[in-house]
Amino acid sequence: MIGSIKGKIIYKTDKSLVVETAGVGYKISISPDTLSKLKKTDEEVFFWIHTHVREDILDLYGFLNREELEFFEMLINVSGIGPKGALSVLGVASIETLKRAISTSDTAYLTKVSGIGKKTAEKIIIELRDKMQNKTGEKMTDASLRDELDALEALKSLGYSQNEAREALKKVSPDINTNTKIREALKILANK
Repeated sequence: MIGSIKGKIIYKTDKSLVVETAGVGYKISISPDTLSKLKKTDEEVFFWIHTHVREDILDLYGFLNREELEFFEMLINVSGIGPKGALSVLGVASIETLKRAISTSDTAYLTKVSGIGKKTAEKIIIELRDKMQNKTGEKMTDASLRDELDALEALKSLGYSQNEAREALKKVSPDINTNTKIREALKILANK
């Protein structure tokens, strides 16, 4: 199995890229968040890789850090979540936000943010909640999750799309209050 790849980006699409290493080009599926961090082709990159093998397909999924890879692998172990679904879940919110939603059993947040159904959100929570608490050693607070949701809704009410608002909030510290989050996100959005 392929565990990591280091090489040069030779081609990019909106869902994948091709990385050439030792004369071989590997097509790697990545999240939109990861894609936004990679600015140009010919860039030297390193990816942690999850190799997904089915009877007729061998797919590679790339992550810039081990935490993303580990969370992705936990998601695909939930029945009903495949690699493409897990990648899209990772692409719409930060890992910290997703972990908070899972640890606080917030199905409404999971269905709203990732576009998954209520039953699948409940499966994710049931199967991953204890793992989230065991890894962090502490329960994440419901209040911080609500703050992030409130900030997201406020930015949307100001005319920003959900994706624009999410991207801006990912760049803001999760430890500040809602009003400050909104102000910081607005500064980020104004500079685009």
